[in-house]
Amino acid sequence: MFVEALLSGVTLGGMYALIAMGLTLQYGVARIMNLSYGELLIASAFAAFWFFTAAGLPPLAGLLVIVPAATLITYAIYRVLLVPLVRRAKTRDALEVDSILATFGLLFVVQGVMLVLFGGAYYSYSFLAVPVQVFGATIAANRLLALGFAAVIGLALYWGLTRTRAGTAVRAVAVDPVSAQLVAIDVRATAAIAFALGGALIAASGVLTSMFLTFNANIGVVFTMKALIVVIMGGVGNMLGALVAGLILGLTETFVATWIDPGLTLAATYTIFLLILLVRPQGLFGGAGR
Repeated sequence: MFVEALLSGVTLGGMYALIAMGLTLQYGVARIMNLSYGELLIASAFAAFWFFTAAGLPPLAGLLVIVPAATLITYAIYRVLLVPLVRRAKTRDALEVDSILATFGLLFVVQGVMLVLFGGAYYSYSFLAVPVQVFGATIAANRLLALGFAAVIGLALYWGLTRTRAGTAVRAVAVDPVSAQLVAIDVRATAAIAFALGGALIAASGVLTSMFLTFNANIGVVFTMKALIVVIMGGVGNMLGALVAGLILGLTETFVATWIDPGLTLAATYTIFLLILLVRPQGLFGGAGR
């Protein structure tokens, strides 16, 4: 039972980490607190559901369509909805407030469209829902596949941010956008790219999550809150922090649900969150862009 709980916790934590990486890019670099973040995840899950049930395509093939489409859509959202806020904001704090209000409205727009198209029922589909033996424990193959893809995507993102010139520019804007301009970095273009990349990550997360979780049009806010908790726990703008905090959250929820009471998972999540904030208010790893 311990091994099964450990594997389930690592899988859930890996998904939380991947989800939070997108938000930490959008907030840490573009300074946009995107409250519609979870709705974009659910929209991607519904897209994967449609590809699988109506078009007969496996969700992993749907990634090739959904992720690029989400990247373009989030880039358009940034250019059309958020760039005017960036231009008029006198400080980064003012931009945060404006972006919260704007994306709060966008949340209801996206949620309303999904309710019209799919209603309020819960959806799921069966893809590789077969048991697999790992170290004597049984776990569904779709969970292992989702964890593997999440790990590959996360490592590729970390490598890109730490080993490429473009990634260095993104981290520089996250740390100090004023100083980044002094070394000829186009801050607005970099922020737009980071916001769109965050959209790609949340779309990939939605597709992978849909393979083993049930979902409906109203639960996007749950993923937004979980992503926000992971981002703050790990340190705003810190990818390694998001990974560690996501694993802590996933393991905590799974162990509490297995050995104590499933109804206490939310309480355990916020207890861990508050304890970390008390000990390290800047997050586990602190500092953006490291």
